[in-house]
Amino acid sequence: MTDKKLQALYGLKWNPFLHDVPTEALHRSPRVETMCWRVENLVRDGGFAMLTGENGIGKSATFRILADRLSNMRDVVVGELTRPQSRITDFYRELGHMFGVAMTASNRWGGFKTLREKWQAHIESTLTRPVLLVDEAQELPVPVLTEIRMLSSQRFDSQSVLTVVLAGDARLLEKLKSPDLLPLASRLRVRMHFDGYDRDELEKLIRHAIVQAGNPKLVASDLLPTLAERAMGNPRVLFGLAADLLDAAVSREAKLIDEKLFFDVFSQPPPSRSAKVEARGKTR
Repeated sequence: MTDKKLQALYGLKWNPFLHDVPTEALHRSPRVETMCWRVENLVRDGGFAMLTGENGIGKSATFRILADRLSNMRDVVVGELTRPQSRITDFYRELGHMFGVAMTASNRWGGFKTLREKWQAHIESTLTRPVLLVDEAQELPVPVLTEIRMLSSQRFDSQSVLTVVLAGDARLLEKLKSPDLLPLASRLRVRMHFDGYDRDELEKLIRHAIVQAGNPKLVASDLLPTLAERAMGNPRVLFGLAADLLDAAVSREAKLIDEKLFFDVFSQPPPSRSAKVEARGKTR
């Protein structure tokens, strides 16, 4: 489904139900605003923050908003770790690339020392504040988490030269209970847990999404409570349902997403095993 087709049928600038909508179009709920405000205040002195919640609750979207806001702060440099599952050597390569410090796997201590000295010099001379964002942080190996803690501390742990924001699910909370990571857990100055959304919040999310995309009437008002209830408090489930309905609406060239379309799409029984086998045979 192309943006041109969405524009022609519904006047949409983009698909409002996919994860790649522009950052400025994301809904900023009170809980997201609170998280961003607390991290912005943390950046001044450095330290650790953590955002947790179940899968699909909006942690990655919050990180997109947070990265955008931090990038607009004066003298703040934001890096986003793209491979949290990396071992220490790969972690240093990526960190060095993000912050402009050449490091090699054969000289980890040299890279570590150079990176800390560069950050410290920037903080003292230009007030630059480096920020490291790690989504899916439950995938970080324990040695890398320990290395991040050691990297951020300065002057016998009296000063932090780095702000680190971790986002993950319940596995991150469990990992931080291990004896090796208790020193890191004790340094978390900002902790926020995102619970499931209630029905009204989910309705606001989808209304905001279609308004930002350019068609406030794309989804019938009487269908919104049904979608919100079926999503069971999870924004990812909500937008997955809406995306399936938009696909069906486009294929039928329906005027809008309404209850009739909803029941047509989601009331159909799944195909039987024999039907699936027969369908596979026809495609060979």
